Amino acid sequence: MDAENLHYFEKAPVAKAVAHFAVPMMLGMSMSVIYSILNAYFLGTLGNTLMLTALALTLPLFAAIMALGNLIGMGSGTFISRLLGEKKYDDVKHVSSFAFYSSLALGLIVMAVGLPLIDPIVHGLGATSDSFGFTKDYVTVMLIGSPFVVLFFTLENIVRSEGAAITSMIGMILSVVVNIILDALVIFVFHWGVIGVASATVISNLVASAFYVFHMGYKSQFLSVSVKRFKATKDILSNVFKIGVPVFVMSIFLGAMSLIFNHFLVEYGDQAIAAYGVSSRLLQFPEFIIMGLCEGVVPLIAFSFTANKLRMKQTIGFTIKAIVALAVVFGVIVYLTSDQLIGLFTNDPQLIEMGNYILHVTFLSLFISGTTTLFMGIFQATAQGTAAFIMSIIQGMTLIPVLFIANRMNGFHGVVWSLVIADAVAFLVGAIMLLYFSPKYLSFIIE
Repeated sequence: MDAENLHYFEKAPVAKAVAHFAVPMMLGMSMSVIYSILNAYFLGTLGNTLMLTALALTLPLFAAIMALGNLIGMGSGTFISRLLGEKKYDDVKHVSSFAFYSSLALGLIVMAVGLPLIDPIVHGLGATSDSFGFTKDYVTVMLIGSPFVVLFFTLENIVRSEGAAITSMIGMILSVVVNIILDALVIFVFHWGVIGVASATVISNLVASAFYVFHMGYKSQFLSVSVKRFKATKDILSNVFKIGVPVFVMSIFLGAMSLIFNHFLVEYGDQAIAAYGVSSRLLQFPEFIIMGLCEGVVPLIAFSFTANKLRMKQTIGFTIKAIVALAVVFGVIVYLTSDQLIGLFTNDPQLIEMGNYILHVTFLSLFISGTTTLFMGIFQATAQGTAAFIMSIIQGMTLIPVLFIANRMNGFHGVVWSLVIADAVAFLVGAIMLLYFSPKYLSFIIE
C-alpha cells in the first residue's frame, strides 16, 4: 500500500475516497458483465437456442467455482484491510500467501472430484436430452480450468484489499479483453462453439491471475505469494473463514437458487430457460455496477472500522445515496429499451416476449438487492461472522418455498415474481440485523 492509497484510506473526502475504491471495481465488474453478455451474443449468432440454454444451465457451476474464490478472497481481503488499519504489515504477507496457495489447492480439488462425476453433474444442472451434449462440453472445460478461475477471484479481492483498486480493475478488464478476443476467434474462425467459449473464459482468468501474481510478487509493498510467507495459523484460519464461509455459503445458495429456478423453468420449455439466461445477463450489468460500488467500499469500511469509525459511518451513508441514484437511472433506461436489448440476442418473438417480461419483473428489486449487498459488506468488513452467515442463507431459504407456492398459484409468472419476493425478504432481514447487531453504526441515518 503506497502513500496515495493510504491517503484515500485515511484523509481524502468521503465521496472522493468512495469513488477511488468503488469506481474501478464498478468498471471492472461492468466489463465482466459485458463479456458475459458477449458470450451469449457470440453463441446467439450461431442460431442455436440449445447452446444458449447450455450457457444458462452452467451458471450454477460457475457460481460454485467463483464461491470458492470468494471464500478465500473475501475472507482474506477483509482481514488484510483490517490488519492494514492496525498497521500489522508483516501479518498481511502471511495472509496473502495463505490466500494464494489455498485457492490453488481448492481449484485442484474441484477438478479432481468433478471430472469423474461429469455426467451426474450435467444431469443435476437440469440439462435435457437435447441440451445435454452442449452442457457437458461447457462443464468439462470449466472443471479443467477451475484452479485458474478460483485463483482469479481470490487474487482480485486480495489486490483490492490493500487499496490497489486501479490494479484490481486492470486485471478484471484484462480478463474481459482477452475473453472477447478469444470468443471471436473460437466462434468465427475455429468454429468451436460452446467448447471454445468455455475455453476462452478459462484462459482469460489464467492471464488475469498471472497479472495479479506479478503485482503481488514485484509491485506490492505488503502482499506476497512467497511460499516462505505461507502460514495457516489459528488466527489466520479463524479470521479468514469467519467471513469467507458466509460469503461461500451465500454464493452456493445463489448457485443453488439458479439451479432450482432452472428446474422450475424447464416446465415451460427450453425457450423459458434461454429467455432467463439472456435477461439475467442484461440485468447483471446494473446489478454488477451496484455490486461493484458495494464491494468496492468494503476495504474502506474495514480499514475505517479499526482506524476511524466516524469515517466508516459517513462512507456507508454516502454509499446508500449512490445506490438509490444508480437504481433510478438504470430503471429508466431498462424500461425504455428492454425490447431492443432482448432483440440483440435473438429474433425469436416468443423468446423476446418472455425475456422482456422477466427483465421487467426482476428489475423491480434492483435497489433492495443492491442495499442487501451493502449490508453483507458491512458485516464482512466489521468481522460480524454470525450476521454475515445469516445473511448468506436467508435469501435461499426464502426462495425455495416461495418458488413452490408461487409456481402452484400462478405458474410461469409466479416463478419469475418469486425472485423479487426473496430479495425483499433478504433486505428486511439485513436491515433488522444491522439495527440489532450494530446500532452504533446507524447514526449516519439521523445525522
